[in-house]
Amino acid sequence: MKALVLDCDGVLLDSARESFAVARCAYLDLSPGSDLRDRDESTLRERFVELMPLGNRAEDFGAVLRALDTGFPLPDQQAYDQFRASCGEDWLANYHRRFYEVRDALAAASPESWQRLMQPYAPLVRILSAREGEVAYALATAKDRRSVDAIFAFHGLTKLFPEQLILDKETGANKAAHLTRLRDLLGLPFEELTFVDDKVNHLDTVSPLGVRCVLAAWGYNGPREHALAEERGYLVCTLDDVEARLFD
Repeated sequence: MKALVLDCDGVLLDSARESFAVARCAYLDLSPGSDLRDRDESTLRERFVELMPLGNRAEDFGAVLRALDTGFPLPDQQAYDQFRASCGEDWLANYHRRFYEVRDALAAASPESWQRLMQPYAPLVRILSAREGEVAYALATAKDRRSVDAIFAFHGLTKLFPEQLILDKETGANKAAHLTRLRDLLGLPFEELTFVDDKVNHLDTVSPLGVRCVLAAWGYNGPREHALAEERGYLVCTLDDVEARLFD
């Protein structure tokens, strides 16, 4: 391994509370008659987090909430992909835009409260700090760059990642675009890159490139995703064993 590439949400940051809060608000803005407004927030958030592994970008949050709103079952990736397609590209695009409008408004109204909704996984940060300099660190995220910069500054993470190796949602629609861009920036073959994500579908996208793929078991996934990752030959790491399995 010459470079360690990390996803942000669910790998470096526990941002489920923030993602749900913004996603729910954006959904209710577009669907004011939805009964999600009156459902128990804790239970709804739990179901939302369970389904997060099936999506990739902000508009997927909207599709998940729409499925929960309509009672449409999403037992697996195929069912999710079919349901997402049924939402229509216009609706998904509108939701994507509204999600970032809501996030920007929340961040502007109360920056510190917003940033505190997203906490770094402390054991991982300690590992990265202790191993700093051994390999290059890079970030491949579906977040927008302004949010990343603000959160990293607040939590003291900026020093770990060179500015040019932080690739945000504008890099491309999937993580293969991020990894391809990082290969070019680093001048390394794909085989020397290790990519850690908490979603199996992201690993499926980059695996054909030849990147070593690792599922972060501390992120937004569960036994279903762990078994699937192992079946496909990906490493499944916990915060207890990730240092030894990646660095030693």
